[in-house]
Amino acid sequence: MQAFAATSPQNVQRMRNINNSLSAGTRLDKYTITKTLGGGGFSLVYLARDEETGEQVVIKEYLPGKMATRDRNGKVVAISADRSRAFQNGRMLFFQEASILSALKHPNIVDVKSFFRDNGTVYMIMAYEEGQNLQYYITKRGGRLSDRFLLTVFPPLLRGLKLIHDHGYLHLDIKPGNIHIRTGGNPILLDFGAVHRRMESRQWQTGQVTTSGFSPIEQYSKKGYVGPWTDIYAIGASMRACIEGKPPQDARKRQANDQLKPAVLQYRRQYPARLLEAIDWALELDPLLRPQSVDEFLEHLPALEERPAGRGRRFLDRLLGRRR
Repeated sequence: MQAFAATSPQNVQRMRNINNSLSAGTRLDKYTITKTLGGGGFSLVYLARDEETGEQVVIKEYLPGKMATRDRNGKVVAISADRSRAFQNGRMLFFQEASILSALKHPNIVDVKSFFRDNGTVYMIMAYEEGQNLQYYITKRGGRLSDRFLLTVFPPLLRGLKLIHDHGYLHLDIKPGNIHIRTGGNPILLDFGAVHRRMESRQWQTGQVTTSGFSPIEQYSKKGYVGPWTDIYAIGASMRACIEGKPPQDARKRQANDQLKPAVLQYRRQYPARLLEAIDWALELDPLLRPQSVDEFLEHLPALEERPAGRGRRFLDRLLGRRR
């Protein structure tokens, strides 16, 4: 992810993809693109204006840089005949992602307003929300985010994740860059590009979606048995990154030589033991030793001390807490 890695093949690919973006002023259905916000290996993200209502929206365009490009007419096409099938399957999954999210309404899940096909690809229209992603705060503070911040952000995020799991889906790409924090600490789970139904084959997944430090060991193999415990590992890794300021040790390296010290030992003087125990539990290498459901994990998190609710940037700054 961008703030954790400098120059890498993945980041070079992202830059190439962004250079392939639609220009400001481009009209898509009833939306006019204002600017490119960014993108990853599989999509581009734009800020746009709804010409009927005047409101700002975010548009996500399926454009996998390793499989497709934009021709001179603006149409997204496979870069070669041998990549065509993978591109078409990925486009189908992107459409599925959009349809899933448009039906899953929760205050802590990104709000998909609509989706449509155009230019040979698929576009997803999402509500625009003020704020920053979690990675921004981790980088700004060098980790050491307060226990109050963690217990304000992650329980509602987990309740949104529970809704996804209850409908038979998995996220499979949870990381700080995909967690948006609105003013006041209210989180939204973003980017469901890897979402798929439980018990379904991942053979058509357009490349194995993994992020070093946040993906558990079972996610590195298409034969790996993924489930709610897979997303819970990524939640635990994101929580630990909030404390340490960096991703945990890669799961593959941990399997060979686990050097990740238990948080309950390393940070016992700075954070509540029950919170650290929950993080360590989520980060168990063996999927069977982790919490098997969001409810099970939530039960182990300590309760947030009740204080008067606050609003705005000052309240968020208080939540962020510890500084170096």
